[in-house]
Amino acid sequence: MKMKSLLFGSAAAMAVVTGARAADATVAAEAEPTEYVKVCDVYGAGYLYIPGTETCLRVGGHVRYEVSAGDVGSFDGARTHDVQDGSPQATWYKNTRFTLKTWTGEETAFGTLKTYTETRFNFGDHNAYAGPDSPQNYAFNSGLTLNFAWVQLGGLRVGKDHSAFDTFVGYAGDVINDTLVPYGDFNTNVVQYYFDAGQGLSGVVSLEEGQVKVGTIDSYVPHVVGGMKYKQGRGAITGVVAYDSNYAEVAGKVRVDFNVTKELSLFGMFGYGSDGKLNDDTTNTIPAHGRGFYKIWGGNWGFWVGGTYKLNEKTSFNLQVSGDELKNYGVAANVAYTTALDFTITAEVDYVHYGNFGLPTTNPSNVNFTNADKKNNVGGVLRFQRSF
Repeated sequence: MKMKSLLFGSAAAMAVVTGARAADATVAAEAEPTEYVKVCDVYGAGYLYIPGTETCLRVGGHVRYEVSAGDVGSFDGARTHDVQDGSPQATWYKNTRFTLKTWTGEETAFGTLKTYTETRFNFGDHNAYAGPDSPQNYAFNSGLTLNFAWVQLGGLRVGKDHSAFDTFVGYAGDVINDTLVPYGDFNTNVVQYYFDAGQGLSGVVSLEEGQVKVGTIDSYVPHVVGGMKYKQGRGAITGVVAYDSNYAEVAGKVRVDFNVTKELSLFGMFGYGSDGKLNDDTTNTIPAHGRGFYKIWGGNWGFWVGGTYKLNEKTSFNLQVSGDELKNYGVAANVAYTTALDFTITAEVDYVHYGNFGLPTTNPSNVNFTNADKKNNVGGVLRFQRSF
């Protein structure tokens, strides 16, 4: 009996202690319901709703590696000096780039509110002109650049963009080196308005700041670009006119695009710039005023023609031929192969007849040489790019 009493007493004591501890225990709160990210298909593939908002976000970009060789005049090769005896010599040009892009979109009472950003990180060679006998080319982290960052509400766009002189009329083909003969400067802050008149007719008006020494506005008066486009199923015709407020000069471009077949598309672009202070320097030196922000080709006129032929669903051939009044000429041709995973391999060959490019310069497009100084330059580039 004593043993039974002892066992029952111990069990009762343990029950009391356990109950007391259970009464003091913290009760876990119920988990909040999870709000899953939803797909937003209003603005295209890849958009997701930001949780708790009506804003759609897309994140993308690419990783790229390029290796190229040849004459510097084709913007493919690189020059450096021997680390032992200091003699100038040719070397590979290499660059690795990570590009991060973001897009957002949301519907408002005033129209669609959109943003776009593009930031680039680079590691590779860099040509620096330090005199005729001391070209320099070193591999390093060559900077973080903000290439695009704009906000658009309806037709109004403000922020960092490429000039409407280039974006509205279109770039010069699907080649890597499309500026062997330059067709316009790019980076600028903008205040733009795009409008759609219907029936394939659209237009743009853009107030722009420009960039660098000869292109940035030097007063309260902005550069001004205006353009119109007529587009139908088989192609389009586009025209832009730009007013350079620094020099009170005008430049313009007209472009025609034509889809010949499902496989073949062609384009032709012609540019013309007024005389005055935008004329090319005749001293064979870098002119103090350059060529302004818009007419940076040589002489009054320039042309860019080319096209794309799809060899099959994954492979395309791209060609561009360019020239200007000062007898500068360029040819760029490549073959691009893209897998189903957005992995593209591009092999390109370039030819340029443009000044004395035996050595690199800081801004080749702003250097004028007589025709006797021009040389034939050839180079090639191989690019690997994975987009996401």
